[in-house]
Amino acid sequence: VMCNPNPYQTSIHEQVDLFARKLSEHLSPRTSAYHEIWLDKVMVAGDAVHDVEPLYGPTYLPRKFKIAIAVPPNNDVDVYAHDLGYIAVVVEEDGQPRLLGYNVTIGGGMGMTHNNKKTFPRLADVLCFATPEQALDIGEKVMLVQRDYGDRTNRKHARLKYTVEDRGVAWYRQEVEQRVGYELAPPHAASLSPFTSNSDRYGWSRDHRGLWNFGLFVQNGRVKDTPSFALRTGLRELALVQASHPQGDFRLTANQNLIIGGVPDDKKELISSIMEKYGMSNDRHSALRLNSMACVALPTCGLAFAESERYLPDLVTQIDDIMEKAGLRDDAITIRMTGCPNGCARPYIAEIALVGKAPGIYNLYLGGGFSGQRLNKLYRENVDHDQILSLLHPLIASYATERRQTEKFGDFLIRAGHVKETLAGRDFHN
Repeated sequence: VMCNPNPYQTSIHEQVDLFARKLSEHLSPRTSAYHEIWLDKVMVAGDAVHDVEPLYGPTYLPRKFKIAIAVPPNNDVDVYAHDLGYIAVVVEEDGQPRLLGYNVTIGGGMGMTHNNKKTFPRLADVLCFATPEQALDIGEKVMLVQRDYGDRTNRKHARLKYTVEDRGVAWYRQEVEQRVGYELAPPHAASLSPFTSNSDRYGWSRDHRGLWNFGLFVQNGRVKDTPSFALRTGLRELALVQASHPQGDFRLTANQNLIIGGVPDDKKELISSIMEKYGMSNDRHSALRLNSMACVALPTCGLAFAESERYLPDLVTQIDDIMEKAGLRDDAITIRMTGCPNGCARPYIAEIALVGKAPGIYNLYLGGGFSGQRLNKLYRENVDHDQILSLLHPLIASYATERRQTEKFGDFLIRAGHVKETLAGRDFHN
């Protein structure tokens, strides 16, 4: 279960964080089955325990089940990319925000397999509106439908996205209604197109407690010292300050970045001076880099075909040169890279995405939604470093001169006819 990591950003975020914790606790397995130890096909420990798993039963789920909760206008968890999602519906009453409930989404997922068109990424559909009192029970029943009907014969077809794709949202709604015992409410109109970006909030902001929080870009989530940037040393010094007062903490984001949280007024200047000392300003990065993300890939991940985390920073530097010449250094474009098609960095919703095929070789996808609301489309297969740059250069130049006011890069590529819009996961390969 994933949500915005800072519950103090607003009072709404605090309520959503509490719900996320309740949901995680409620859906956590109760069984002690994993306490069993087997050696040479013989149980050598744990045989004395005979318990019952109340939710998952004896067979658990067909495959993993990911949940995300988003608070508009920030889609910083990519809510449509997950099996089950909740989009907070917030209205203003007497000048104060009030959480009405959630629009519940089902059927998202990123993973696919190269050269297998029966596998594809898919964005979630909106199932219904749930009040805060209904949200947990509806989430449980969504999971139970997948438990009972998810494909257990084909691992590549076992995620909830394929259950929804094969049987339809209307069927799934009916199954959930039978289990909850009432008719689900239609999605709330206040939160059907609610997002402006899927990036994190960078820099200083004051939370509803009156404390300060600093959103720090950490490139691909890697904390390390290099000859030119002692990030790890700087964070250790910041940790000493954060440990010196009761509210101080660090929070990890879904985009691999860091929130330095709970900073009181009398510590803010000290925190800022330490960040300046170690060059930890977000201003040193282009808008493209601030919206970049990669999986770990080689050498950490055994599934990777190509580099990702170690390669993307250098590639972004060279694309930045193209952006700078086009006058676009401060224009945000999402770019993501993975070393294989499993999609751990959620590449298929990026405006520019590179997915590894072999060492130094990638598939280039273009046209995703800036706020994570649209899948991209394959633009070129099997491209190397020089080809990536040569393909992107004219597209970026055209975007700089031909875009409409406030038009995002992915939207421009579709309008200009460079790629077709992907309207549904089943059309991803077409």
